[in-house]
Amino acid sequence: MAAYTKLSVYATEEQGEILSAYLADFPFDSFDYDGELLNAYAPQGDLAEVRQAVEDMLEGEGFINYFFEDIEAENWNAVWESDFEEVEVRGEVLIRAPFHKERADYQGLEVIIQPKMSFGTGHHCTTQLMIEALLDSDIEGRRVLDMGSGTGVLAIVAAKLGAAGVLAVEIDDMAEESVRENIVLNGVIDRVESVCGDAKAIEGRAFDVVLANINRNILLADMEAYDKSLSAGGKLVLSGFLAEDVDILVKKASSLGYNLSRHRTNDVWQALEFVKN
Repeated sequence: MAAYTKLSVYATEEQGEILSAYLADFPFDSFDYDGELLNAYAPQGDLAEVRQAVEDMLEGEGFINYFFEDIEAENWNAVWESDFEEVEVRGEVLIRAPFHKERADYQGLEVIIQPKMSFGTGHHCTTQLMIEALLDSDIEGRRVLDMGSGTGVLAIVAAKLGAAGVLAVEIDDMAEESVRENIVLNGVIDRVESVCGDAKAIEGRAFDVVLANINRNILLADMEAYDKSLSAGGKLVLSGFLAEDVDILVKKASSLGYNLSRHRTNDVWQALEFVKN
């Protein structure tokens, strides 16, 4: 397993929410808070190529108190697992780790996630926004695409909501390995297919619902690829960005023939739902 670098930035929680959106444009794939510190994690090799750009961005935004620390992947996994707490979304979806005590009387959907080095365990506001969108959608019998699947949370929720089939696409090979493990843990291996790749992985595929929880730049770059795979009348759900990014994403979607059907907000994070004409 590759070693990781931890970037720690002194920031308030509100500043950290915004900063994590900026850092998501770089190779950081996991975030957590520790007191007054926002911690962001990236593979050492990938970060080395853009480290100066990261430092320039931080200082340009007024964050001058920060430091980097190299850590081994296995040590980071242990830290992440020790801090992993259950997440409940709207009382309808419970996300827990295998080591959490099972709630035999829970009436909603239960998703089991083995915490590892990947973004999307259900703790982040954007993941919760996407789950809410799934809960409010007609997923039964639909073909669903989960782009940037992280640990596979959204793909698993979609399958448990009755999707006929789900394709989970994740560019990070370690995260994609986590998806494979989690779909087995949740008993949905017959309905969820996991692949490691980018938007090229969906060429020639057809979907009724496209979920993309990534960041603004990738969403803008790949929206035409999503459009080619989405059936007429299908739903496109986007998250992973801030309020300042909403207008440009709505403009891009509108140029492709989409109507905005719902705009959700959780803290500083946004989610947009579109219907394809």
